[in-house]
Amino acid sequence: MDELTNRKHNWRRDTVELSAVFLAVALADLIANVVVHGHDGPVLLVASALALMATAAWHSWWKHRHPDAPPGPAPGDITSAAVPGEEQALWRIRATVPDAPGSLAGLCRALADLPVNVISMQAHPLAEETVDEFVVQAGADTAAQEITRAVVEAGGTEVWLERADAHDLVDVPTRILNLATRTALDAAELPLALRQLFGRCSIRSLPAEIDEDDLDGSTMRLRDPSGGVLVVTRDEPPFTPTEFARARALIELDAQLGPRVPDTRDLLTLAPGRGSGLSELTVRRADPSDRPAAVALHDRCSTATLRRRYHGPTADSDRYLGHLLEPRFGQTLAAETPDGDLVALAHLMWDDDSAEVAVLVEDAWQRRGLGSELVRRLVELAADAGIGQVYAVTTASNSGMIATLRRLGVPLDYQVEDGTLVITAHLTMETAATRR
Repeated sequence: MDELTNRKHNWRRDTVELSAVFLAVALADLIANVVVHGHDGPVLLVASALALMATAAWHSWWKHRHPDAPPGPAPGDITSAAVPGEEQALWRIRATVPDAPGSLAGLCRALADLPVNVISMQAHPLAEETVDEFVVQAGADTAAQEITRAVVEAGGTEVWLERADAHDLVDVPTRILNLATRTALDAAELPLALRQLFGRCSIRSLPAEIDEDDLDGSTMRLRDPSGGVLVVTRDEPPFTPTEFARARALIELDAQLGPRVPDTRDLLTLAPGRGSGLSELTVRRADPSDRPAAVALHDRCSTATLRRRYHGPTADSDRYLGHLLEPRFGQTLAAETPDGDLVALAHLMWDDDSAEVAVLVEDAWQRRGLGSELVRRLVELAADAGIGQVYAVTTASNSGMIATLRRLGVPLDYQVEDGTLVITAHLTMETAATRR
């Protein structure tokens, strides 16, 4: 039946085409007779030529002003990965492909066939290959093995993928500019900027010297502007030359700007204490220039207070200040009296994806809420820096620190080993937003 219908349609089309041919021949003969035998034949011929030239010129101008859009796919050729009402998941993918025309197109087509929607993409050029990095969106039921298999079948090698989150949706240039701005304002932001730029990685500062920055697969060795070497390691995926260049640019920015700490000062009013009324203190960031005042604070503290803070011989307390006040290793808050004396120091020290919090309050200023307020501010700093958890190393007898961490209202983990208590506070996204 279908074959009969097609024959009928072909017969009709052939009849129309044949009629058009006869009509064209008749019109051509009529025009020829008018041009050859008519009185105005040459004039008509010249006018027709001018009309054709004007039409061609107008058509060329129109095509220049309104270029044709590329033909779109036929309906049904492409299926969207985002189905209304279906739960979606974000993934980060890295794959090495040949540096040849069509490699990226084949990879994108393989992802679209799953279907997986490519949200953003960046390329890391190598000598003869390219590392393509994608942030993609897929259905929640799409397994990682399916995505990996599709990439491999499209020619990708050394495939790596992990779950992504909303932070990965920020395009790379914007993210780098934000990190550079934070680094320019605060020297303590450099390790955080490197960690946020490269994801899960370990950053160590070693007292060594190297002649040139070095990239060796999963390890970068970079000259630290403040002295020593910054060693950045990441298990997977290996660093690319593009990432190495970004790290060197951030460190060069830090070196050009030199030592710096934001000059932020907040007035803090404390409740009356034993034998004293209301007190006003200034809370600000501390830096290495505060070492003499910090040593004087140690001298006014009792042996028990210093032991609770440093968990060791009190005679060594002053030796720790060089590390604690250096912005490269974290951020320190100082509580200062109107006379310029430091009565408390609170430290937030970077430790990979987490940070250690520690507080020292002079004996005469204890039991007035100063330590709790400083810990709360340290948690705010950690949340602003994108730190997911903070921990405190103390003892079970330090009821003040334990109570302070409990008042944060976040999940806590307790670990006891050889008389030392480690309390870890998990800062959720909701908690960070509340702190701000």
